[in-house]
Amino acid sequence: MIIKQLYTGNAYRNFNYLIVCEETGEALVVDPIAVDLCLKTAKENDWQITQILNTHEHWDHIGGNEAIQKVTDAKILAHHNAVNHIANVDVPLRANDIIKVGTTVKLKVLDTPGHTPSHVCLLTEGDTPALFCGDTLFNAGAGNCHGGGHPELLYDTFHNQLSQLPNHILVYPGHDYITNNLGFTLAREPDNQAAIDLMAQVQNQDPHHPLVTTLDLEKQINVFLRLDNPTIIERLRKDIKHFPSQPTDKQVFLALRELRNQW
Repeated sequence: MIIKQLYTGNAYRNFNYLIVCEETGEALVVDPIAVDLCLKTAKENDWQITQILNTHEHWDHIGGNEAIQKVTDAKILAHHNAVNHIANVDVPLRANDIIKVGTTVKLKVLDTPGHTPSHVCLLTEGDTPALFCGDTLFNAGAGNCHGGGHPELLYDTFHNQLSQLPNHILVYPGHDYITNNLGFTLAREPDNQAAIDLMAQVQNQDPHHPLVTTLDLEKQINVFLRLDNPTIIERLRKDIKHFPSQPTDKQVFLALRELRNQW
């Protein structure tokens, strides 16, 4: 399997992805918005885009569907509850569906609501463990819930699904927000040495060649995966009136998500 991460360079710092079968050259494009970039990259490598996968229905993740489909005749795949929000969906997806690309690539569908009610992530099966997580899990962060989502659903997704995945999985998010998210981590957990070190490493990185984190690293630098950390809890107690002394993980997550909205 070939994974090609494409930085769009737009104002929202989107990433697009091409997931390619090495044997056949067939490719699935994830959340296309940079149409010319996706098509050019496929053409230069003699890849054929046969499928378009939208992790969710926001315009910056579906805006290139029509143009790419017009050139390639690719099928559009999206959450089954997003079919009224995304035009011309050919394959409605449900949890645990398997998407095949060519003869060698298999992608398991995770139903991951929170950022929107109808969001999916893709988990690779095979020798290259990777998670394509759209706007659910970011490097050092979590998606917001402004566009129809709900923070309690986002917590359930993190708690019941993402945090349970193997630590060695590579994390491929929908946007390059790593430095800003690390800033929030350090505002909530200023003694986090892993976050301090990573900030120094990535604050001037080229987004066309970004660091790819693992879930293990995320658990070290992402406050939304560090809900029992004493420093985080103590600072929440100082900043939020009547915050419990022994909060549940859910209470910590929801408090952090609300603070991140205002940060």
